[in-house]
Amino acid sequence: MSEQDWLGQCFEEHRPRLRAVAYRMLGSRSEAEDAVQEAWLRLSRADTSDVENLGAWLTTVVGRVALNMLRSRRTRREESLDVVLMDPAADRAGPEDEALLADSVGLALFVVLETLAPAERLAFVLHDMFAVPFDEIAAIVDRSPEATRQLASRARRRVRGATPDPDAGTPAERAVVDAFLAAARNADFEGLLAVLDPDVVLRADFGPSAGGLRIVRGAESVAGQALTYARLGLSMRWALVNGAAGLVSIRDGRPYSVGWCVVRDGRIVEMDIVADPVRLRQVDLGPFDRHR
Repeated sequence: MSEQDWLGQCFEEHRPRLRAVAYRMLGSRSEAEDAVQEAWLRLSRADTSDVENLGAWLTTVVGRVALNMLRSRRTRREESLDVVLMDPAADRAGPEDEALLADSVGLALFVVLETLAPAERLAFVLHDMFAVPFDEIAAIVDRSPEATRQLASRARRRVRGATPDPDAGTPAERAVVDAFLAAARNADFEGLLAVLDPDVVLRADFGPSAGGLRIVRGAESVAGQALTYARLGLSMRWALVNGAAGLVSIRDGRPYSVGWCVVRDGRIVEMDIVADPVRLRQVDLGPFDRHR
């Protein structure tokens, strides 16, 4: 076996962990795959004769790549006033997606991670989720181990203090989403208001060709959007998406959108919808007949 073949075999053994690290850093499966592929390119070009722990070396590389991607994303967001919705992953999207969602990383955590500075996010994810020592993380963020420890500690406090307490995946949460779907199908405006928090926020990503991201705030505005959506003749069904109660809209036998909700105190406080056809083509939604 050639050295390149041996490196390739070793890399494949580490790929699931590297993909998980990148996904938790980026919240996007496509970007996570890009980060992992970049790690392979760097490995294939590097002199690894002095590398004692290939797994740790690769984790460091993926961490650096993800950190740069986060910083670039934040710069673009500041320039465009845009935000990034995490990729939708339905409950039966296949073993690849199940591996990405292992260890119970839910929607609420991703929402909070998006509020952290890139270095804070990396320190928290690598240390608290993957037990990477602070001295190794310090080399990635170009800070001392003690400063890196403080980054993770600050991120940990924000996560504990800001993570919503949704009834994720519970019958209570599903009942709220079911009530929302029933009210939308029946054009019941008052019924929609009953399950929407007065300050609910709806974020919908329609893709660059259809106006990009649209943000709607307030129960009446979101209810109006839901009724408009329902009049398109879509078949809307309940689904578990990104570990939270959500919905899938079908049009002409194809997914038109995938959405997920944050439910608190019996009302929907946030809704994220991905209706970008390019992103939806990458999602294996599986059969949703039994979610009707």
